[in-house]
Amino acid sequence: MKPADLTPALPRFRDARKTDARAVAQLIEIAGEGIAWFFWSQEAEPGQDPLEVGAARAARDNANFSYRNAVLAERGDAVAGMLLGYRLPTPSAGDLAALAELPALLRPLLELEYQVPGSFYINALAVFPQFRGHGLGGALLSIAQERARAAGCDSLSLQVFAENERAFRFYQRHGYEVVDRRPIFAHPCYPYSTEVLLVTRSLADVEGRDLTAWA
Repeated sequence: MKPADLTPALPRFRDARKTDARAVAQLIEIAGEGIAWFFWSQEAEPGQDPLEVGAARAARDNANFSYRNAVLAERGDAVAGMLLGYRLPTPSAGDLAALAELPALLRPLLELEYQVPGSFYINALAVFPQFRGHGLGGALLSIAQERARAAGCDSLSLQVFAENERAFRFYQRHGYEVVDRRPIFAHPCYPYSTEVLLVTRSLADVEGRDLTAWA
């Protein structure tokens, strides 16, 4: 009898579909480290699972937080990880004026986002715990670079909490540098209390990569 092939399946990458909205929401919750869940909980009806709120939001067609802006990584038949990103518009005068009215939890995040209009903003990059340690995060960052080029961007941007040292080192290894920072509002929904960092990488420093050869 031929022995079973125990080699892990190579990952596949594909655009998310509306039917993936729940998985997109689950990965947004991982990437948001409690913030998304907190706001979904505020919107949920009595007895409603906050994840249902997140899935409904992810299923929208005309929003930045949408399945349309997500790329999924799969291993076998399972969703393993996700990139959600898009080109940032230039904030309007109204957007800037509205910052003062935002919840303190969100204000520093939007302030930093408004610093890098025209960049390809990585809103979320997350991998389910059981699929970590196999290079999926780096592969999804490479896809972000290709998406950024296709969107006509010359740089990529994202935010990371200063106290999340593992994530910060990951982005540093991939060429991202701190360009701005804001103090954050301590809140029970997440475990951080110091700063959020805005990190960017210029596409001029990035070489193209054939993702079909990734293993």
